[in-house]
Amino acid sequence: MTRTIVLLLAGVAGIGYLSMGVPAFGDEPSTQKAVLITGATSGIGRNAAERLAKAGYFVYAGARKDEDMDELNKIENVMAVRLDVTKQEQIDAAVAVIEKEGRGLWGIVNNAGVNQTGPMIEQPVSDIEFVFDVNVMGVVRVTQAFAPMVIESKGRIVNISSISGVLAMYGYGAYTMSKHAVEAYTDTLADEMWDFGVAVSAIEPGSYQSDIGKSRCTRLLGNADAEPYRFHEHYRQWRLQGCREYLEYLEGGGESSSPEPTAVAAAIEHALFSDEPKQHYMVVPDRMQGIVTIQKLMEELLSMNYDHEYSLSREQLIEMMDAVRPFAEGEKSYYKEYRETQPMRDMFYGWMDTQEDEAGN
Repeated sequence: MTRTIVLLLAGVAGIGYLSMGVPAFGDEPSTQKAVLITGATSGIGRNAAERLAKAGYFVYAGARKDEDMDELNKIENVMAVRLDVTKQEQIDAAVAVIEKEGRGLWGIVNNAGVNQTGPMIEQPVSDIEFVFDVNVMGVVRVTQAFAPMVIESKGRIVNISSISGVLAMYGYGAYTMSKHAVEAYTDTLADEMWDFGVAVSAIEPGSYQSDIGKSRCTRLLGNADAEPYRFHEHYRQWRLQGCREYLEYLEGGGESSSPEPTAVAAAIEHALFSDEPKQHYMVVPDRMQGIVTIQKLMEELLSMNYDHEYSLSREQLIEMMDAVRPFAEGEKSYYKEYRETQPMRDMFYGWMDTQEDEAGN
């Protein structure tokens, strides 16, 4: 039984808790812990920066433009740092600034992200590379640069993924690919950082207010005269028209129908400061987004299990789910009970050995 399937089963077992959003958690800080949030100028990043600063934590808020930095610096307990996650020299400069400030660094929130749409067989490779450069390599660059400070603090790393890290959607291949990569990166990093006392979490938001759609449309319209697609030109034209209408709507004073990402910011706070952070936080604004995401997880799990030499029976799957449920729902601590005493690991490997012995006989 691989840990991946255990975590998938944990997600299924915890559907009631995960799909309802995350309430406010976290005690008032006894000392002012400092965190870095990339992409802190709007949406999830800005909401989280304001929430944490108001709670008394110190926030280094990553931004790329002077006007955004000026706005962030007006907030108490916030210091803007110039940070384009695709530019190593800016990342290195941000490390130097934060080290010089002398507060140390408790946590990283890798929030900066972009989106580009297009069919996989025709979307320019440069567009796909751009998405990965920000959404994946940006996370890697920032984490590697600041990891020594977080290890020294025995702090936290929080990666903003998406329910798109589970789902796959027509025209959104580059984005969903990047978020699937963030999911894998988070799980790998969590194992690797355990030895240093650093907890790693992924936040998987659904649809909340963000400037990511506006930025995507601005880039798409800026390339409206590009060479037509051979097979999906109708899709490109549909996207172009949709973006024209969307930007006109915003320019006319229209607002997003999605809610403010306050629940996402609450999940970030919990992942950063709770004594029992979860490795995955699905935060969705409505029940349907939660159901669709969990259904996709179950569909993939059952499809992988179906009709092969080592398929598990329905009863075996339920047995595993029941074993994982206390960890998924917080009755038992994955970090304290699973990682330290390894009862789950012993149980599953022992079960596998039994099955292999029976098959050999």
